[in-house]
Amino acid sequence: MIIANDLPQTPQSASTTELSIEGLTEPVLLRYFETMNAGDYESTAALFAQTGAMHPPFEQPIEGPDAIATYLKAEAKGMQLSPAKAIAETLEDDQIQIQVKGKVQTPLFGVNVAWIFILNAERDILYTKIKLLASPQELLSLRR
Repeated sequence: MIIANDLPQTPQSASTTELSIEGLTEPVLLRYFETMNAGDYESTAALFAQTGAMHPPFEQPIEGPDAIATYLKAEAKGMQLSPAKAIAETLEDDQIQIQVKGKVQTPLFGVNVAWIFILNAERDILYTKIKLLASPQELLSLRR
């Protein structure tokens, strides 16, 4: 098991942040969290393979970097991601699955989250699923 340190809660520029999650050496995932926190959604989307997909909670999969960038610009504004620990597993075909647990703070609420990433042999993001780690009662309280 790979355990990460708590990260700063303040937004920082993706170009100046040196994000470090203990034991997590995949630059693409460090860059994912840096660019998301900087609101640089074009750069986040560019980390995905051309056939890559993002599976947000309660949404249909978003496929391809252009669609992912468009989705993030509309839905991720003001979010701060705080990854706390990661577990990596090697899969077939030189792919890696990495599960990261942490918290997302939105302008309206904070929620515990798990991100599941699959990276291809070139270390592009093939797949990410974002799962809310909340009870049904907590989820109902988030309804608008």
